[in-house]
Amino acid sequence: MKEVRTRFAPSPTGFMHIGGVRTALYAYLVAKQNNGKFILRIEDTDQSRFVEGATEVIYNTLRDLGLIWDEGPDIGGPVGPYVQSERKGHYLEYAKKLVNEGKAYYCFCNEERLEELKKAAELSRIAYKYDGHCRSFSLEEALKRVEAGEEYVIRFKMPNEGTTVFEDCVYGTIVVNNDELEDLIMIKSDGMPTYNFANIIDDHEMGISHVIRGNEYVSSTPKYVLMYQALGFEVPEFIHLPVIKKNKDSDKKLSKRDGDATVDVLKAKGYLNAAIINMLALTGWSSGKEQEIFTLEELVEVFAVKGIGKGNAIFDIEKLNWLNSHYIKELAKEDLYNFLYPFVSKNYNLEDKSREWLDELFELFKRQLSFGQEIVDLVSIFFTDDYTIDDDAKEFMEQEGINKTIEVFTNEIKKMSEWSLENINNAITATKEKALVKGKMLYMPIMIKLIGQMHGPELPNIVYLFERGKVLDRLSK
Repeated sequence: MKEVRTRFAPSPTGFMHIGGVRTALYAYLVAKQNNGKFILRIEDTDQSRFVEGATEVIYNTLRDLGLIWDEGPDIGGPVGPYVQSERKGHYLEYAKKLVNEGKAYYCFCNEERLEELKKAAELSRIAYKYDGHCRSFSLEEALKRVEAGEEYVIRFKMPNEGTTVFEDCVYGTIVVNNDELEDLIMIKSDGMPTYNFANIIDDHEMGISHVIRGNEYVSSTPKYVLMYQALGFEVPEFIHLPVIKKNKDSDKKLSKRDGDATVDVLKAKGYLNAAIINMLALTGWSSGKEQEIFTLEELVEVFAVKGIGKGNAIFDIEKLNWLNSHYIKELAKEDLYNFLYPFVSKNYNLEDKSREWLDELFELFKRQLSFGQEIVDLVSIFFTDDYTIDDDAKEFMEQEGINKTIEVFTNEIKKMSEWSLENINNAITATKEKALVKGKMLYMPIMIKLIGQMHGPELPNIVYLFERGKVLDRLSK
């Protein structure tokens, strides 16, 4: 049985879009569940879009998310190099082979002529398609012009008749009329291959068995299939993924301009790697069961291509919040501290706060968090005296008996011998008995006095995190 080999082939153009990371995830899952290889390849043929440092961003993002590649630019492998710009000689060799076989040709049309063709198509309200002007030149004539130093590109000669058929694992049988297909450029005037040509050569030389990419490439795939066949290559299996939309009410594709569209933005807000992976798995795929919480290891076991939907996928931020809150609750003390400390330390002075105090603080509020950045507002009550009480809380505090509760609890705090959670719990119990109150009439007056809110985390823990002097000061206001 042929080895399953998948690839993720991003361009180093900036931060990682979640659509690209989802492609990487699905490619990783298909490889791993078949005991195959997941290959990382950097496609940098378009040097005008290259961003310095972007390759490291790709490495770091994939590593953080657990999508570890088996072969790639940094670790090598048997079919390298794994960077397209380092494979330049490979592409021209294949292109010239097709030219010599009459399956491709040199094209000398300049930008001015091509612009005129585009304008004419626009005026006629038809889709632009190169008219094949240079197809008629003999190879001898074309080579003379090349040797004379005339600028050229190399185009693939698409058939003008018949149809091209291919199978997609998600969308089924796709049939396209060949006369609709444009003669694609394979080699640009600067000698670099186009994406359309380079990915075919690379996939063949790297033994890629399954090509997994967004469904925006479905319309281009017939052209690729014809080039595979012209080169005598085995055509891989295709798995085209549904487009990720911004929301269910929009036809707009989620782009890098949207706030939460890149992994670095999500991580900066405090979304955990496990939650991001879990959410991306569910963005366009379903296990067919009620379970929605999956570790990466579990996804390797349950993922199936048949679960990928044909319709648009929605990156549901509310579901991401729900998933992330689950994973935050699961964090061990050390991991929770490492996760939340950067958010708090960036906004507040922690010089007088012990590690024990911070551990108590983070543990107290973790169940209220959807993402890490939320901790900043939640704990502000411990770092500032500037807080407001809303109208509902003010109205509640006007009830008869409230002052008695505050008075008794204040006295209990004052006479406490040691500041501990046990003694604070005892003070609350004593207030209940002496003030003859219980439930919200016991807890809410103290909560409102301390944090300005009717509801919050466990009251004894809130009291404990304040110094005794701060508690007495707020109770007296």
